[in-house]
Amino acid sequence: MRITQRCTMLALLLAAGLGAQNPPGAAAIIDTPQVRVHIATLLPRTPLPFQTGHATNRVFIYLDTGVTTRQDGSDKVQKIEFHRGDVRWRPASGAYVAENISDHPIRILEIDLKGKPAGPAPVSKLDPTVVDAKHYKIEFENDQVRVLRVHYDAHDKGELHEHLLNRVVLYLNDQTGAKADDVRISGPGTHTEQNAGDQPADRIAVELK
Repeated sequence: MRITQRCTMLALLLAAGLGAQNPPGAAAIIDTPQVRVHIATLLPRTPLPFQTGHATNRVFIYLDTGVTTRQDGSDKVQKIEFHRGDVRWRPASGAYVAENISDHPIRILEIDLKGKPAGPAPVSKLDPTVVDAKHYKIEFENDQVRVLRVHYDAHDKGELHEHLLNRVVLYLNDQTGAKADDVRISGPGTHTEQNAGDQPADRIAVELK
């Protein structure tokens, strides 16, 4: 689903009335048995208390550059700096207070992981990070996800590779067949990819174990 300007403005209006970000029950972009994906929009200089914390582990992908703070209970305040396209792992936690201390709103793509892995993740001889390491690099990996950063130069063609896991894909810029900030769910498959455009193509794929 494309994050349109209209949707972004609606999110900001909701946030203004609800204390700095989309409400906990905000509509999901993607909702499957494995994952729920939505966008949190934080307005500047407005502390946001999460009194019940978060019961699930999450992956954050920052859609805007900025700085936030986070305080868990009476612990020391953490300062978190990030750039557009940064990816972070956020484990389940208790109550905390978050605040956007930037001078502009920031959007975070939040990927809530609903359950635990079914078992050891399958391995393919055509794993893209092995057979096409030029285009696929591991950002980080744990027992629930593997996050891949994907980059193709203009008109670049990759190698035949196989995906064995479902994955959430964020497109970071306009490219053939997608626009910047498109978010999609993809399933297993074997294919060869080519960037048919005149500009580099960048995306982030979060594989769900």
